[in-house]
Amino acid sequence: MNQTNLNPCVAIIGRPNVGKSTLFNLLVGVRSSIVSDVYGTTRDRVNLNTSWGNRIFTLVDTGGLDVDIDNNLWVKVKKQIYSAIDEADVLVMVVDASIGITSSDRYVADVIRKSGKPVVLAANKSDNESREMSASEFFELGLANPIPISAYHNTGIDILMSHLLNLLPIHKEYDEFDVDLKFSLIGRANVGKSMLMNSILKEDRSIVHSVPGTTRDSLDSQFVYKNKDILLIDTAGIRRSGKVDPGIEKYSVLRTLQSIDRSDVCALVMDATELATAQDTHVASYILKAFKGIVLVINKWDLASELSLKKDDVKTKIRNKFKFSEFAPICFTSGLSGKGLNELIENVMKVNDEWRKTVPRYDLRRIIMTAIGNNPPSNSGKRILKIHSVSQDYAGPPSFTFYVNKPELVHFSYKRYLENCLRDAYSFSGSPIRMRFKKLGKK
Repeated sequence: MNQTNLNPCVAIIGRPNVGKSTLFNLLVGVRSSIVSDVYGTTRDRVNLNTSWGNRIFTLVDTGGLDVDIDNNLWVKVKKQIYSAIDEADVLVMVVDASIGITSSDRYVADVIRKSGKPVVLAANKSDNESREMSASEFFELGLANPIPISAYHNTGIDILMSHLLNLLPIHKEYDEFDVDLKFSLIGRANVGKSMLMNSILKEDRSIVHSVPGTTRDSLDSQFVYKNKDILLIDTAGIRRSGKVDPGIEKYSVLRTLQSIDRSDVCALVMDATELATAQDTHVASYILKAFKGIVLVINKWDLASELSLKKDDVKTKIRNKFKFSEFAPICFTSGLSGKGLNELIENVMKVNDEWRKTVPRYDLRRIIMTAIGNNPPSNSGKRILKIHSVSQDYAGPPSFTFYVNKPELVHFSYKRYLENCLRDAYSFSGSPIRMRFKKLGKK
């Protein structure tokens, strides 16, 4: 076994309407959560990767915990919050300095104490000197020194984050098998991922059920194919955003993203009966943003005759929908009949080879210099982009640094042109290419 590092996780916890979402939006730099004065606005959970002081972590916004509410909806919300607490490495408890300690604050503090997780206590809405002084009242909760902040006015945040970063683990380590290839089955709920996994492994490794979201967590299985040790990761289905109930299945999205991070190659599984939905393209974007190899899989192909589907027509539709990943191979499978499984694994292994490919230094320079000669970068007035040299930093994913005079002059279209030239010469089938443009001589 070896260990893989994942981003540490920080969950923002508190009773309703104390400003958790305002703090979340401030820390991630975008308005990702709905901010409202309506009691209990945040029910579904939101998770995003962010960074502070060169530390990258996953930040989780949660619904409000309240001692007095006990209806069915809020029972589900509480389950979701408890899952967030369980998965988090550090908790940020938010309280309202303008009101003081409430019975719900005491309830939340008790839940946090029982979790045993490190906590930072943020006394929000400390908008004036009087409220900053009154924040000391929250010492009574017995959690941590209360830190006066105002998420709305962006005050006290540096001190809060300094305390938080000191509590973050250096690495969040995940035990891994020593294997030649790690690939995951990613996709919407109920597209047949678990049955596909069972067919690959020739055993009932995962629960197969027609109810979406049966697989709540990742299930790892190791197998051997053509003398290669392969780790197969089955994941919970990413449900359509409008269809996600408050509860534990929403939290499985974060675990799916972590499974993508752990993978070398991701097989994006789609349903032949519902091809290329908007959610499928969203999932593909998760994979490509993580710079993982990608294979597009059309599952339930045993229904093709019944649906009057032809491979060429389906490929055309997929290519039109996934223009941003036109380099990804497409294969057709049936978890029920077992057809297409060898094709899938062969494609995954090929993409893994492409993902790990290294271009000889001389060839790389020749490809790029030829590309520049055939199509020089356009001028911007008196400012001219000059590309002096290029190097491959590493593989897995293939990553290239271009040394230029003015990085800001690199237009997206010219970056795409250079990428296409690399692909024409070395394919990189199924693999995203990471490219950065660096000012010559700058460290």
